[in-house]
Amino acid sequence: MGLIRSVLLMQLMIFLNVILTVKASTPAVAKPGCQSRCGDVIIPYPFGTGGDCNITEQFLITCNTSYIPNKGFLGNGNLEVINISTDGQLRIFSNASYDCYNTSYRNWFYYRLQLYKFSINNNKNKFTAIGCDTYARVEGYLGQRYATGCLSLCNNITDVSNGSCSGIGCCQTSIPKGVMSYNITIESYENHVDVLPENPCSFAFVAENDNYIFSASDLRGSNFKDKQFPVTVDWTIGTTSCKEAKMDTKNFACQENSNCVDSENNSGYFCKCFKGYEGNPYLPNGCQDINECETMSSCNGTCINLPGTFNCSCPEGYEGDGWKNGTGCSLPNRDKSKRSPLIDIALG
Repeated sequence: MGLIRSVLLMQLMIFLNVILTVKASTPAVAKPGCQSRCGDVIIPYPFGTGGDCNITEQFLITCNTSYIPNKGFLGNGNLEVINISTDGQLRIFSNASYDCYNTSYRNWFYYRLQLYKFSINNNKNKFTAIGCDTYARVEGYLGQRYATGCLSLCNNITDVSNGSCSGIGCCQTSIPKGVMSYNITIESYENHVDVLPENPCSFAFVAENDNYIFSASDLRGSNFKDKQFPVTVDWTIGTTSCKEAKMDTKNFACQENSNCVDSENNSGYFCKCFKGYEGNPYLPNGCQDINECETMSSCNGTCINLPGTFNCSCPEGYEGDGWKNGTGCSLPNRDKSKRSPLIDIALG
């Protein structure tokens, strides 16, 4: 029985996914000695909170500790940062323009956003206007100079359809490529006189595509005056292509185990870790090998972690490629015939 118990233990160990790895250290986010978080926002280099912590002044994040939790703002301005990705994008909050009426006066506010260095992502954001007596315009002069807008009309709220922004109560249009600023203005044909009881205000804003879904109830109130909308912004390093940037070895931002990627929406470039690596490609040793043996279960036999990849193999005495989607691991036929039926029953 002792021999059978030993054989059973050996068989079970073979068919367990044995992992041969060395635990990697957690990749760094910010430069040594620099603040890596402001409230709920992680601040990865090339962004930073000042001094040598950010690569240039355009990548400054001001952490305002008067808020609980703390809030990070882009540069020295009032654009609150929601999230920063090392893949060349960040998310900020923006506000809406509004144009409100009652029987005696008009109350309006036109919102303006300026980025200077970065640009609005034209694929992930839309311009939206809400109202039954509304024509709204969005225009800019930093980066790509442009002007566009849309028109929204309706006789009463019963005419509109929830979720639809086709010009009845709500309209939408795209943002041009390369936009670094926008100013949103709203006008009315009849000062909302014909729709005043149900629709006293018009609103217009830029927001991420999936962030806003139109509802007829949005026409009735003024709750959009203080509402904020997330906007995706593209950022890049410098204004040159990867080919040109690599010639300046002193200032080239991409570190080891990373690729340089030319921006599609703006001049400049960003960096990305090689496949099989993760971390911050702007820091020395920032891209570290992903231990696939800890995160994947593709092996039927032994998992062996390798730089940037991994491999599967079978234990000595077994045949196959070790992969679950391959031939796996199995005893040669001659060995199977000699195996005790008791072992087969126990393994089953």
